Amino acid sequence: MTKLRTYFSKSRRGLHSAQKEVAELWHQNSGDWSWAAEKPRPVAAVNRSLWKSSVPSLSFYAMLGLSSVIATLGLLSGSAAVIIGAMIIAPLMGSIIGIAYAIVMGNRRLLKRSALTTFKGILLSILAATLITLLFGLTQTNSEILARVRPTLIDLGVALAAGAAGAFAISRRQVENALSGVAISVALVPPLSVIGIGIAWWNARVALGASILFATNLTGIIFSGALVFLWQQYGSLERAKKGLFAGFLALFLLGIPLGLSLRNILVEEHVHRQVAALLRRQTLTFADTEIKNIEVQPQLNGLRVELEVAAKADSISQYQVRLVRQFLIEQLGQPIQLKVRVVPTEIFEEISHTASDSQVVHSTNRHHSSTGF
Repeated sequence: MTKLRTYFSKSRRGLHSAQKEVAELWHQNSGDWSWAAEKPRPVAAVNRSLWKSSVPSLSFYAMLGLSSVIATLGLLSGSAAVIIGAMIIAPLMGSIIGIAYAIVMGNRRLLKRSALTTFKGILLSILAATLITLLFGLTQTNSEILARVRPTLIDLGVALAAGAAGAFAISRRQVENALSGVAISVALVPPLSVIGIGIAWWNARVALGASILFATNLTGIIFSGALVFLWQQYGSLERAKKGLFAGFLALFLLGIPLGLSLRNILVEEHVHRQVAALLRRQTLTFADTEIKNIEVQPQLNGLRVELEVAAKADSISQYQVRLVRQFLIEQLGQPIQLKVRVVPTEIFEEISHTASDSQVVHSTNRHHSSTGF
């Protein structure tokens, strides 16, 4: 009982001491907590930083060209780690943030310099990617390439958030080093590399899809970056209104294909789940087979469904596929083009149940020990 009283007594003294320290801190600041708010960097410091980032120097183009080469090789090999490495060393983010800052400040010299540096960097990245693709001669698409040819409104959201983060990082000394992380999040160089890959392949779909993605990233970063600079009291709305209106108009126009792409993906995902459930639960043909892959593609006149299944040879006939297609048409209420790819499987099983079987196997192994299997 005495120990319990001592414990509570110490606890009360500790609580009283903590309350006293908090009260003293509050009294010293007199309710003014402005010391906890970090102030934006001076205009002159931001000007110097962004002017330096927009210098069209040999180092800038060398790092950007190498970044494009690394990103292209990573895309062709399907290596996400290599692509991330390319995004880390790409210096393109600084000049793009410089465009946003120049818009709100009305700084035409910085705007011209940043825009010209960015434009030359874009051309260099696309050219490097095209040459690397032609040099290696690889023509096989993979998930890393395909992920950058169907941009959606989600990519626009990432670009807007990245632009805001980049502008905030430039305006705060303590988090200025976070700019490389922002560049990774929005992925500026990989879409340019995919454009070059599409040009080398003469594939308009790949080049156009990646172009829309890069335009989305570029416009989103500039627009949200300009808004953050205004929020941080750099420049004025009067100077920025023309640039902001142009950015808003560009985002609106880009939002149309991005929204349609997102809608198509959602429809595909919904139909994919429906088809998978119908095939596994309500058909005898595919109920006992291993469905390795299901691809659903919306067409102008319905859906194209491609299946890859693992089954015994000759276990699925053309007639069964026709019945399954008719069943899907009835269930989904739209025309279906069904393609089934059967990967034949053979199962070999050997089981020993008796001692005599084991003796036979042992004797056979001893007799053929020199021949192998």
